[in-house]
Amino acid sequence: MKTLPPEWQKQRAVLMAFPHKDTDWNSDLKSALVPFIRIAQAIAYAQPVYIICDDKDDISDLFCSTRNMSFIEIPTNDTWIRDFGYISIVEDGEVKLLDFTFDAWGGKFESALDNEVNKVLHKKGYMGTTPLESIDFVLEGGAIESDGLGTIMTTTACLCNKNRNGGLSKDEVEEKLAEYLGAKRVLWLDHGYLAGDDTDSHIDTLARFVSSDTIAYVQCKDVKDEHYGELKKMEEQLKEFRTLEGEPYSLFPLPMPSAKYNQDGSRLPATYANFLITNGALVYPTYSDEEDEYAHEIFKILFPNKEIIPVECSRLIEEGGSLHCSTMQIPF
Repeated sequence: MKTLPPEWQKQRAVLMAFPHKDTDWNSDLKSALVPFIRIAQAIAYAQPVYIICDDKDDISDLFCSTRNMSFIEIPTNDTWIRDFGYISIVEDGEVKLLDFTFDAWGGKFESALDNEVNKVLHKKGYMGTTPLESIDFVLEGGAIESDGLGTIMTTTACLCNKNRNGGLSKDEVEEKLAEYLGAKRVLWLDHGYLAGDDTDSHIDTLARFVSSDTIAYVQCKDVKDEHYGELKKMEEQLKEFRTLEGEPYSLFPLPMPSAKYNQDGSRLPATYANFLITNGALVYPTYSDEEDEYAHEIFKILFPNKEIIPVECSRLIEEGGSLHCSTMQIPF
């Protein structure tokens, strides 16, 4: 028997991959490192962080304290380890690491180095005796959400995209998720997107399990916003979803930040749904937006027993991702 643990299950560590001079962050590397440092510090508050970097001495020197941090030199193309890091399952009571193929969201960017990180990290011994299996199937961690009971939530736009595994049907994807992750059922969102998102609508930008019967999701109230129609349809579909017991999910709408743009005038994928649940804290992205405080209050309700830690992530969305995208948890 196998299952994909939920993010709120106790974690052994969180993986991160820091920007360096050979990444797209190089135009302003100093400012790029700031949110990564703050995210790492927030995680290290209660558990270990494994930081993959190009120069461990240079990176470690940026921290006032390196408690609970390990710095590991491995070459990378980019920083979005949610999508190329291990996807961990529990099989017969033991954690197993799965190394799926990563092709940078359908070949949009170079990814050869990122696709080797899991194997190199495992060979270095940081995962101890935890077994690793490499799988010839494209699957990114940000594309799937688990309730820990056998339910996977995902989006049709991503997992059925022709740029992933040649374009599989829902039935074919469900067979793969059952085989690899032990999925008993799949909840498909057929609507919802964020402008500026390279991932083809990853679920972790739109809707998230916060418990086995509760989902937090992005809600757009501005009828003039380009996202309004699609996110309204997504909301209606979420209302139709049922738990394993046949009950409606408790739904908590997250506000949508005001529109953010880069210097070229292109809209950026700002979302509060890209939060990270850790052992001791809920770490969430902010965007110097008037909705930041409202999002904070919602997270206090959703996670009453955790420290609620905001991290300013405007620099992250300039490169197409946010806080959750830059992390990957390893469960016990």
